[in-house]
Amino acid sequence: MVRPGDAFAGKQGLDYFEGIATETVGSTGICMHLVTMPPGARAKAHLHETHETAIYVLSGEAHTWFGERLEEHVITRAGDMLYIPPGVPHLPANLSDAPCTAVIARTDPKGNESVLLLPELDGLVPS
Repeated sequence: MVRPGDAFAGKQGLDYFEGIATETVGSTGICMHLVTMPPGARAKAHLHETHETAIYVLSGEAHTWFGERLEEHVITRAGDMLYIPPGVPHLPANLSDAPCTAVIARTDPKGNESVLLLPELDGLVPS
């Protein structure tokens, strides 16, 4: 059992609360963390080459741009789920005045998972 406590900085610019991962419980096929994006928070454009991501929004709302040039856009709110396939560029942001908290599960068991940053896409999304 893991009770989220310590946070760690993800490569994509968000802080994650420690959760289920190879480093905490020895998992070999999945990791699951909590992330809270404060108002105005924005990740760096990135993708996960070989693993899937599933997100469940607990509170607040997040904007996520995705696609080869981040041309697609979705807003997720409390109770919504979002699936991101392997290799899909994406960039989440909290454009609201309230925090957004979500559960994130990935098929990479490492806590600070393999992320490929895409700085050439960062400027395609409004701040």
